[in-house]
Amino acid sequence: MLEEAHQLKAQGIDVILGYFESHGRKDTVAKGEGLEIIPRRTIPYRGTSFQEMDTPAVLARRPAVCLVDELAHTNVPGSERSKRWEDVQVLLEAGIDVLTTVNIQHLESLNDQVFQISGVRVRETVPDWFVKQADEVVMVDATSGALLNRLRRGDIYAPDKAQRAMDNFFKESTLGALRELALRHTALELESREKVASRSASIPQSEPHTGPLPVAQEAASRDRILIYLTAEASTAMLIRRGRKMADYLGADCFGVCVSTCKDLGDEPAEQRQAMEKHLNFAKNLHIETRTLQGKNAARALVEFARANEVTHILLARPRYDWWTQLIGTDPVLQVVREAASIRVIIAADRTRAGKATVS
Repeated sequence: MLEEAHQLKAQGIDVILGYFESHGRKDTVAKGEGLEIIPRRTIPYRGTSFQEMDTPAVLARRPAVCLVDELAHTNVPGSERSKRWEDVQVLLEAGIDVLTTVNIQHLESLNDQVFQISGVRVRETVPDWFVKQADEVVMVDATSGALLNRLRRGDIYAPDKAQRAMDNFFKESTLGALRELALRHTALELESREKVASRSASIPQSEPHTGPLPVAQEAASRDRILIYLTAEASTAMLIRRGRKMADYLGADCFGVCVSTCKDLGDEPAEQRQAMEKHLNFAKNLHIETRTLQGKNAARALVEFARANEVTHILLARPRYDWWTQLIGTDPVLQVVREAASIRVIIAADRTRAGKATVS
């Protein structure tokens, strides 16, 4: 990214460093020399001072291109926005082009897979829809051996910190699996873009086409996915999986929860907060959400699915209770029985078993 900034500057383009994190690495510091840096903004929080990107200062400076490091960073409380990618969104809306960096483990849709690979739940993530809006995505590939050699030489962290890293997240097996994940994700993205291009090319060209596809043609060609949102912790995994599936299929996506009360606000506090959290998470991933009312959750889901021409219903595998199985009241089993013409997918939450092994 820094090398590209120097190339742009040599071409006479006004480029600045909006946020630059060198981590004290000499090579990185050297590559930043000669580029204008916007000073960081200091924000006090709980008796400590934190430094964040000064987004208002960047907006006032109005460069043609702004470099922003560590896209997935969470801003300190007291900032105008909670995430750095939201700051980048503000810059883009102001007409400023942005070059930024993000690691594969920070993509929201891959969060569960990264946990299975590494045993570490990554808390700082970027929604896939935001990354997909980029004009260009460059995958920077390196073998796990090359990265480990850099760690051992002290090019990334001080020796004591480097050893801790290699004993934990930066194990060779983990790095190899993450690299494979990055390559596979890149291949899927390329395939997805080719499908979009192919669909665009299939539109008759006898007349210029500027609007959406005709309703009948669009409805016939699109899948529709319904994700069942509950208070269960596994719902977050289900939302990620549903969003990824929808992106791959080019499908519409609904996140639907069912309240047995007249209003979601009447649910018990713990239940309500969990469901609201999952509804907000789905909205952040650009999933259309609905809250239904009904004493029978399965029936309400299937009726909604049929009314909205849903093709796939995505459910989390239930924590089986022998009594609900015996009397047939488990919502998941009821959906399977009632949704005869709709594909029902029951997803296992593999994170329940704890840290996964990589083979």
